[in-house]
Amino acid sequence: MALVGVLALQGSFNEHIAALRRLGVKGVEIRKPEQLETVASLIIPGGESTTMAKLAEYHNLFPALREFVKMGKPVWGTCAGLIFLANKATGQKIGGQELIGGLDCTVHRNFFGSQIRSFEAELAVPELASKEGGPEVFRGVFIRAPAILDVGPEVQVLADYLVPINEENTGSEKKVIVAVRQRNLLATAFHPELTADTRWHSYFLKMATETGEEASSSIVAVGADLNLDQQPKIDLPIFQ
Repeated sequence: MALVGVLALQGSFNEHIAALRRLGVKGVEIRKPEQLETVASLIIPGGESTTMAKLAEYHNLFPALREFVKMGKPVWGTCAGLIFLANKATGQKIGGQELIGGLDCTVHRNFFGSQIRSFEAELAVPELASKEGGPEVFRGVFIRAPAILDVGPEVQVLADYLVPINEENTGSEKKVIVAVRQRNLLATAFHPELTADTRWHSYFLKMATETGEEASSSIVAVGADLNLDQQPKIDLPIFQ
């Protein structure tokens, strides 16, 4: 039986695996192209996006990752993972970085500023609440986070955030997108894996069924070692 893959080059992959475990699902660390053949879905975690891109290039992962996306298998990118999935990225470092692509959007890297400007915010998530229950809001953890500036016609916006515009005496705000879905692709600018709320992980797991994969054949239960009280470890310096 195939497992849920979590790209484990750098960043918060352990936190995603812990969140999956709390749902009774086993995640497997992915570091080599051939390991993608054993999984039916993939999570690309937050981390330092340039470092992750260099490691992915070193391990020759980009061709396999692009093929995985093209095959229609569910892929979820959080924070740096969102940058990876975007067709276009702005605010890049000199020389830029390689992208996987597939998600019809333009993302701005580090849109919200440096790590000292990281923050948490209540986000309206009606689609998530409709599918997974719970409150109509989700506590988003933004750490050197990107934001989506525009999306194509096939992209469903799942959450946005109002940002103050720095103009004198206007009191204006502009809306940026922080969570989207396009067919088999899910992306969030924030870090659900750093909270106790597992609804985004549950939503992603159900995408396997919606994209033609039977959940019973693509997810392996952890079993008796499930620890519902286990909380993910937060290590802020790892993020992009």
